[in-house]
Amino acid sequence: MSVTIESTAATDPVRKPPWYRSLFLQLLVAIVAGILVGKLWPGFGADLKPLADGFIKLIKMVIAPIIFCTVVLGIAHVGDMKAVGRIGVKALIYFEVITTFALLFGLLVGNLVQPGAGFHVDAQTLATGAEKIAKTTKNGELPHTVDFLLNIIPTSVISAFAENALLQVLFFAVLFGLALAKFGEHRGTAAGGVGKNSPPVILQAVDHIGKIFFTIIGWIMKLAPLGAFGAMAYIVGQYGLSALSSYGKLIACCYGAAVLFLLVLAVVVRVFAGVSLWKLLKYIKDELFLALGTASTEVVLPRIMIKLTEAGCSRATTGLVIPTGYSFNLDGATLYLSICVLFLAQALGVDLSLGEQITAVGVLMLTSKGMAGVPGSSFLALSATITAIGHGSIPVAAVALLLGADRLMDSMRVTVNLLGNCVATFVVAKWEGQLDSERMRKVLDGEEVPPLEDKDPMVAYTGKEARALVPGG
Repeated sequence: MSVTIESTAATDPVRKPPWYRSLFLQLLVAIVAGILVGKLWPGFGADLKPLADGFIKLIKMVIAPIIFCTVVLGIAHVGDMKAVGRIGVKALIYFEVITTFALLFGLLVGNLVQPGAGFHVDAQTLATGAEKIAKTTKNGELPHTVDFLLNIIPTSVISAFAENALLQVLFFAVLFGLALAKFGEHRGTAAGGVGKNSPPVILQAVDHIGKIFFTIIGWIMKLAPLGAFGAMAYIVGQYGLSALSSYGKLIACCYGAAVLFLLVLAVVVRVFAGVSLWKLLKYIKDELFLALGTASTEVVLPRIMIKLTEAGCSRATTGLVIPTGYSFNLDGATLYLSICVLFLAQALGVDLSLGEQITAVGVLMLTSKGMAGVPGSSFLALSATITAIGHGSIPVAAVALLLGADRLMDSMRVTVNLLGNCVATFVVAKWEGQLDSERMRKVLDGEEVPPLEDKDPMVAYTGKEARALVPGG
């Protein structure tokens, strides 16, 4: 006898919220207001940073348990260790291919555009650059590859959640979900088939806890415009808009490369998953604007996971690909780093050979994987790359040249990073046969779709929780 848990929201009429309650509109107004405040009153604007920091901390507070609940439910639903392994392997293969392409694409653009040409920087004037970089990065360093991989295994389950180490939480969630699925099999067998389809109490508990945390996210998201306002006012007030003229060519080069790279992603997601990137952009426009306003993709992680699930990607695929991609699939960051390597060389009048550029790509392939969550990670990655190239005419202190422009690149990086991970989820889901293409088409076209239903009682995050996160919800 199967047990079904019905959602009362399935029978609720779908009402379109008033225009003034649109998150997209609220974020747009907040971002414009932040820019104006930062421009007109830079000192006051710079002091508004706590608004953004507080909002980001609120989101980070619930990310780890949301990832845990989502992944456990998804894995338990699949119940097949081989299938979970295939999703993980395919995701990593995709990540490596696309990020390597981003690095090579960035080098191509940097060689053609020559963003550092005309700077004529004297290396002798960079004596204090190392001190500035150390202050920005808080004397930190990127983990070595072996350390990075070993750090995926948490010292303890509690420490993974306490330190908000998302990869460690993901690692434990996968193991917990697989063990829970195995427990369900033994439970059904021991009962002689009676009650085999009834979910273990712990699984129902995980489901309810997940819904509780999504309710909390709904409350926190009401503060999103305030967080975006504070972040934008701080950026403009602290760094000003004068850097646009000083680093105009570099900024134009990076943003132009990002647009071209997004066209490549559009082809990839259309060919391999049948998804229109333009429709996807419209579908996640609220999350995109929030990421742009706060210069952080972590703040939209819970909403992106639920939206991709609502758009037809399986919970298991979404739960594995999105959190992993936040560390392994930083397309925007890798694109930016490869362009910056050439910018620094060109600014100092150094002509990097093909071999030195290939060395740079190899180093960035490794260092870019450990960037997530590390303060000043882009400067650390560039410093490690310049050191590996070993060109005496490019001192490591030259990285300080980017201090005035780096913050202005955040919009480019978060946009490409976020869209890159969304594309990866659709591609891997299609590759693994876990993409409901008909549902995806209807959702992206803005058509009404029924709430997600499971054949087993492991209930998805649907009903009011899900519809509040999708257009018209």
